[in-house]
Amino acid sequence: MNLFRIDASILPGNSASAEIADAVQAEWAAAHPGATVQRRHLGTRPLPADAWALATTAGFTPAPERTDEQLQALALAEELAGELDRADAVLLAVPLYNYGVSQHFKAWADLVISGAGATTPVLKAKPTVLVSTKGGGYQPGAPREGWDHSTPYLRRVLVDMWQAELTVIERELTKAATTPAMESLREEAARIHANALDAARDAGRTLAASATRV
Repeated sequence: MNLFRIDASILPGNSASAEIADAVQAEWAAAHPGATVQRRHLGTRPLPADAWALATTAGFTPAPERTDEQLQALALAEELAGELDRADAVLLAVPLYNYGVSQHFKAWADLVISGAGATTPVLKAKPTVLVSTKGGGYQPGAPREGWDHSTPYLRRVLVDMWQAELTVIERELTKAATTPAMESLREEAARIHANALDAARDAGRTLAASATRV
């Protein structure tokens, strides 16, 4: 069994998304002791910013005329797509940054599309858990309702394009504990935190069981 995990936080020592993903992974490991867990830390070891452009332009360049940089980008794209292809289950920890998807995750997703093909459902029949964490509140009625432009994009790519069997765990108000202006929200933030950890444990057990059946 092979679990493939992505982390996109730029703060590995204090990552809300990693904490939730750790809880998912712990349940996976308990069900599959000794199983392989392959990880990519996109936030701390980002992919080359120009790799997607190089891989894409290589597709319009005759093979004999491709530059070394284009060939390296194509090889990277194929490597990333292959990591998903070999996975039995997938775990993605992706924070909301500046109201949108992490640039590091976007670069990874674009390269996977280049490596696998735009219409290839690379996660078809693969149980997948997405952890989405947000510093503020974006639920209906919140002042910034509708400002989360990350989670809808992620659902579009993971489910509609890649056909993942997706479970989403969302944790909001992660900045409440350290932000004076959010002091009134700390009790609610603690409740959301506890619920997200419970959901992560449930999702981890389901992920492990689903992967066994794949």
